[in-house]
Amino acid sequence: MVGDGAYGAGDARDSRGARGGAEAVPAMPPVPPVPPMPRQAPAAGPPLDEWLRTPRPEAGPGIWRYGHRPRPPEDPDRLDDRQLLGGAALALLCGLLVWSLCWNGYIKVWLWPLLWTTPDSWREPGGDHAAWTRAAQIYEYAFTIIYFLVVVKIARGGEVWRRYVRPRLSGRAGGPAGTDAPVAVPEGGPGDPALWPRLRAVGEHAAADRLAAEVHAGRMNDVDYVRIDRAWQSVRAQPAHLPAFAEAVLGQGAAAFVHPSGDRDLPVRAARHDLLTGQVRLGAAPDEDRNPYAYRGVSLALEPALLSTSMLVVGPSAAGKTSRVVRPVVESLALQALAGRAAVVAVGAAGAGLGPDGAYDVVVRLGSPDSSHDLDLYGGTEDPDEAAAVLAEALVGDAPGGPGVQGSEADTRRAATALAQLIGPYRAAHGRFPSVPELRELLDGVPVALASLRQACEAAGDGAALRELDARERQSGRPGDPGPLLADRIALLDRPAFAGFFDTSGTTRPFAMRDLEHPLRVRIDLPERGHAEASHLLARLLLAQFTACARTRDERSLFACLVLDDAAHTLTPSSVRAVQRLRTANAGVVLALRSLDEVPEPLRAAAVGAVGCRVVLSGVSTWDGEVFAQAWGREWVKTEDVTHNPDFSGGLLKRAVRGVRALFTGVRATTKSVTVRTVQRERWSASDLAHKVPPGHAVVSLTTVRGEASPPVLARLGE
Repeated sequence: MVGDGAYGAGDARDSRGARGGAEAVPAMPPVPPVPPMPRQAPAAGPPLDEWLRTPRPEAGPGIWRYGHRPRPPEDPDRLDDRQLLGGAALALLCGLLVWSLCWNGYIKVWLWPLLWTTPDSWREPGGDHAAWTRAAQIYEYAFTIIYFLVVVKIARGGEVWRRYVRPRLSGRAGGPAGTDAPVAVPEGGPGDPALWPRLRAVGEHAAADRLAAEVHAGRMNDVDYVRIDRAWQSVRAQPAHLPAFAEAVLGQGAAAFVHPSGDRDLPVRAARHDLLTGQVRLGAAPDEDRNPYAYRGVSLALEPALLSTSMLVVGPSAAGKTSRVVRPVVESLALQALAGRAAVVAVGAAGAGLGPDGAYDVVVRLGSPDSSHDLDLYGGTEDPDEAAAVLAEALVGDAPGGPGVQGSEADTRRAATALAQLIGPYRAAHGRFPSVPELRELLDGVPVALASLRQACEAAGDGAALRELDARERQSGRPGDPGPLLADRIALLDRPAFAGFFDTSGTTRPFAMRDLEHPLRVRIDLPERGHAEASHLLARLLLAQFTACARTRDERSLFACLVLDDAAHTLTPSSVRAVQRLRTANAGVVLALRSLDEVPEPLRAAAVGAVGCRVVLSGVSTWDGEVFAQAWGREWVKTEDVTHNPDFSGGLLKRAVRGVRALFTGVRATTKSVTVRTVQRERWSASDLAHKVPPGHAVVSLTTVRGEASPPVLARLGE
């Protein structure tokens, strides 16, 4: 369906955030009122038609493609700027000096070819002096041209022109670097992309004219273009919907297939985005030897193809994790959600700076009485076993278990079994899962609560539920029973601040991870002040719910991403493995940490290895740097060893002169020998990461879902 291909929801303004999301709709939903364009552009940028025509050549992972000009192949004999310009100046001066000596008659060799090729009679008294004069002038002009061509060649004039003159002439002519390349038309036939040539190719000239008029009149923005283009992609897959597509375009123009919220842009943009490629610019890589050649001087960017491998951001407080990395990523995904290409859940403390409320469809303020939405404790699942497994991961996944990681996982499995033995019978008896106070009473083994549940199961005639209760009663009280620990952990949520939250009666509007079948923008504020342990528990719960739901989505054409602005104490052995499996589900997570100390020591290397994108900001410790240095590995480099040995060469006179010099200067004459070797060296050592990353910079390595990886690159964030 055209509408379903773009969003999969009809009028979702009133239903967003409700458990289970919006239902499927007919081929074309009712035409909503046309929302207005923003009064002011959220961020300065070129006109839409110019933006569309700017080339976007293919580039390596993480390179900002908008207006990118690929660097020429690396020349191992390339001179640095000082050598090139200094050598050119020296060659030019020497050439002018020699030419001056020739012109003023001090050097006569240059005249020999003229004398050899002209008759002597022209130069004798009474000869043809006019012919001699003409021949001499022609020779002088030819020799001058050839001579200075040779001088320019010796001075490497071609390299000077390519490196310094031509880029400045191109910049003076206007347009970004690379404008001499052919215009890139996104996914389609030839022609101006602002004229919608692909629609014209199938005969829909009226629809193409309407959209082209919207572009040139300034009524269409980049979100509109990408959103309508996505709807067109669904039409290409199902040509029967072409008439409905054309009707919507003719009726609504740039507002066709608008997001269910009615928004066509974000209230504000804090980063630079290129929605045509799905990229958001992260920073710029300085042109220095420490960076790989292909990445020197280019801008770095993130996109869903990279975030599908998940990302780990590590840096101390005030290093710029949120403002320079997390916020741009969330903003990019929110824009792509408006274009029908992504769903994002951003989790952080209240006031973390993840964007204004107007940039989201759902804002959940846990612990705040003015929150318009609730959070589904069970993630929207109907399966008691799945709900128990996810809840157990959140409650005891970080609890120290037996020896090693395997002992902790065994405790989590026992906790999941205990939870399933209670919430399964409760759902069978009441048709819903227990609320937090009810679950706490059952885990505490309150006799009245257990007796009431048993009576309800007997009244329902559910023998399987009664057997589960019998098993729970037999296991309770035994050594190692997880019930008391689960009760203590769930008590963190059974506090007055959370009264009214996690409701299961159906009277609230809970957000559930199952809603990520649709292009939602969700922000969840955690109550860190006074409830740090509860916040960590909820973050683990959201991570477990996301990894479980993302892999079972039906609508995998939408990229789904969970962003944890503070992922401290959220990673467990199960969640680390689950993060790795998100790559095949078109989903990913972004985890921000102040230090790897916030991850259990046995999991630190595994956590760094589980993600494909790593960002290490300035100020990390050498202990953290050691883990990343091992993850980035080593490379072969050439090193020079210089050895100084006493000089005993020469005869008696030479040795006597060296002895006199040593007597007066105190320095013995030495000979220098240079040994060149190829050795393996760490790309970035722990000491370099801790002490040689300037403030405002980060070392970034990126990997695409196809396995293409970039080496670690030093980048200046926010440029």
